Amino acid sequence: MVMHVRAEAPGDERGALLAFIAEQRGGVRRAVLGLTEEQARSRPSASELTLAGLVKHCAEVEQAWLARARQEPPAVQRTQANWHECFRLVGDETLAGQLAHWEKIAAETEAYVRSVPSLDDTFPLPNDPWFPPDEQVSVRWLCLHLIRETARHAGHADVIRESLDGKTAFELVAEEQGSPWG
Repeated sequence: MVMHVRAEAPGDERGALLAFIAEQRGGVRRAVLGLTEEQARSRPSASELTLAGLVKHCAEVEQAWLARARQEPPAVQRTQANWHECFRLVGDETLAGQLAHWEKIAAETEAYVRSVPSLDDTFPLPNDPWFPPDEQVSVRWLCLHLIRETARHAGHADVIRESLDGKTAFELVAEEQGSPWG
């Protein structure tokens, strides 16, 4: 299921940002449309990336940024020791479980963005060496960052899916909508 968010009125910045996030999520989600668990976990290229791993990573990253905006710790703490696990399913994790988890996070993201008094409200960046110290970013920045992050991985997903069975994003959109492509 792909969540479709529409801007509520002309000039509705929140709705527009949420719609762009949802659009990019859709690109990743469509890349796994009709695949078996085995196909979604496979590595059809020289890259370590898998479609199932990309779904997990996108969900985890979105949840972590949403938690930071709320000034809470991310649900999963990643370190150098476990970083590799954010791009692949481990233990009893499944693609279906990750898709459902991401759908829940997407709803939480939308509710949060719609609930803040202003997109200019800020929160601190993590104290990581790749961020400027004591830097604050806005909820608007959060939305733009999620668009950028998810779009990057939607592109990876396109390449992996096409490497698996030759299906392109256009074909998958048509398949999702139940109409022929071509």
